[in-house]
Amino acid sequence: MAEQAGARHRSRPMTVLVGLVAAGFAVFAAVRALGLESGFPLVPLLAYTPYVAGAAVLAVTAAGVLRRWVSLAVLAVAATVLVAAVLPRAVTFAVTDMGGPALRVMTFNALGGGARVDEIVDLVREQEVDVLALQEATPEVLADLTASGLDDLLPYVVDHSGPGVTGSTVHAALPLTDAGSLRGPNGFAMPIAALEVPDAEYGGAVEVVSVHTPPPLDPGFVANWEAEMAALTAPPPQGVRRILAGDFNATLDHAALREVLDAGYLDAAAALGEGMRPTWPVLGRTLPPVTIDHVLVDPAMGVDDLEVVEVAGSDHRAVIVTVTLPGGR
Repeated sequence: MAEQAGARHRSRPMTVLVGLVAAGFAVFAAVRALGLESGFPLVPLLAYTPYVAGAAVLAVTAAGVLRRWVSLAVLAVAATVLVAAVLPRAVTFAVTDMGGPALRVMTFNALGGGARVDEIVDLVREQEVDVLALQEATPEVLADLTASGLDDLLPYVVDHSGPGVTGSTVHAALPLTDAGSLRGPNGFAMPIAALEVPDAEYGGAVEVVSVHTPPPLDPGFVANWEAEMAALTAPPPQGVRRILAGDFNATLDHAALREVLDAGYLDAAAALGEGMRPTWPVLGRTLPPVTIDHVLVDPAMGVDDLEVVEVAGSDHRAVIVTVTLPGGR
């Protein structure tokens, strides 16, 4: 009897430890499922949901080996919730061709001018890019891009460049009109470029927004990030189809990005089953890589041929996708 009592006493700390781990995963799963992340540090933590989902699966196994059945049940539910949230972005559901004109769209964060401009131009040329949404674009970067031949490939530009990380631009092979900005009072530039696409069935009215929201790295930035993400839900003008392309500083595990999708968009990478391909960070790799750069399209558009490419000098990867507009069928 004394030996049994001693064994129970020795097992109690392990039971408590496993229970605390199970409770932590359960809280995280509830926050993710219910979209409860608000403020710092919950917003940046939610970016790592795919890693937490994998850890939760391992924790289920550990709880089973340790025969902590209550914790096992809690962990099984949490793991199911998290895996169910993550897995769909690895399943293809896209319509790849909607029968209309095709646009090769690229988004890239130039890291305040740190990226190699010759590699940007080479990538635009090799990928036959029609529209480039550029973030952290300074006037000096634009001058260097012009000198490297970008204007020969994409001669039209909506220029909202600025110092440091504040500016963004849209470059295109088709004529562009500056249609304003979705920028909030404390945010980065997010220019709206209107382009008329020949032969599109609805008249060719398309807008491309170069998206750059503030990184939610401290309480003040989180408030700005939430405001800028909310601005992205604003509907385009009647009869216009909009593409949002850029550095959202958000993953599909953030409720704010899911609200943007609910406003009338598809994430191109997720639609192609590539929604877990990481885009940041590249330089240094001090943090686990996550997917914060996106191309979001109108649901009536098709997407195909996604590429995620490193460019020297930036901590972001470029995202390139072929977007087809609705056409007569």
